[in-house]
This record gives sequence, C-alpha cells and structure tokens, in this order.
Amino acid sequence: MATIQSKLEGKNLRVMFQDEARFGRLPVIRAAWVPSGVRPLVVAAIERQFKYIYSAISPFDGDIDWSVTDMMNTENMILFLQQISRKYPDDYLLMVVDGASSHRSKEMEIPANVHLQQLPPYCPELNPVEHLWDYTREKACANRYFENLNDVVEKVEHELGKLAQGTLTMVNKVSQMFCWPWMISAI
Repeated sequence: MATIQSKLEGKNLRVMFQDEARFGRLPVIRAAWVPSGVRPLVVAAIERQFKYIYSAISPFDGDIDWSVTDMMNTENMILFLQQISRKYPDDYLLMVVDGASSHRSKEMEIPANVHLQQLPPYCPELNPVEHLWDYTREKACANRYFENLNDVVEKVEHELGKLAQGTLTMVNKVSQMFCWPWMISAI
C-alpha cells in the first residue's frame, strides 16, 4: 500500500473494476410473457462469431468505459488500460481485475497512473462488471435475432452508451447498480 500512496501524491484515487466478455450471434434465450396457450417463438442464428468487449466501471463515480476488440489477449488489455489512463490523467487508477492470463502476463505494460489489483480466485461475484454483462445481455441481446456481428456490437454499445451518458440520473443509476455496501466499507 505504501507504493500506491507514494504514487497518489497530487492525484485522486479512482477505484475501477475491469472485465471482458464475449458477445456474438449465439442466441441469448430468456423467458418471455405471452398469452396463455401461445408458445413464444424466438428466431435465432447459430453462428460462432464473436467480439470481445473490455469494460471498466467506476462504481463510486458512476462512470463506465469500454472497448471492442476481436480477441482477448495481453495486447488488447494494454490498449484498454492506455485508453483508461488517457481518459483519467489526473487520477491514480486502482483497477481491480480477475486472474485472466492476459492480466498477469509478463509482457503487460501498465501505465504509470494505473495499479492492477487482482481479485481472489474464483470470485466473479465480487466484480460488478460481471453484472454489467448480465444487464447488457438482457437489454441488448435477449430473444433477438441479429443479421450480422456488427448489429450485435452496435446494440451492445448502444446499451452501454445509455448507461455511460453521464447525466445525473444515469450516474446515480450506475452507482446504485454497481456500488455495493462491501465496496463502501472497504474504501
């Protein structure tokens, strides 16, 4: 903690949680309300096409950032960290990540204003970004047919963009959704 404190001089501490998820044309089938006696039908494409979305949430500030990539690897993680570092140049970022190999790689180049803190193994429930993925899949992908992969990405980015608007209403919504009591007591 002394290292973080020495790097904090003159900077605000911004705690962020990061994760990545795969979105594609495989269907997300959910229960649906229909009139009694009617069977719901959902058109689905069974295509193994995917894009990866890196995202970070600042639950105390209600900020959400993301980046779309073709694959999950160390190079794309570095690019995402650089994107976040540039967006918050006056903050020192404590980025909470899971134990993915791309987060622990020896080739990882971490920007000067970023510190990666790894979650304990097998604890995805501690990462609010996991719930962002559930929310996004429900709002953007559930029971929908997409003609192509770009349509999926466009719809997912639209939903993320609605959450990341920055209006007071949306900032409060994001904080209520993702800032949990244990985070408040830990900080």
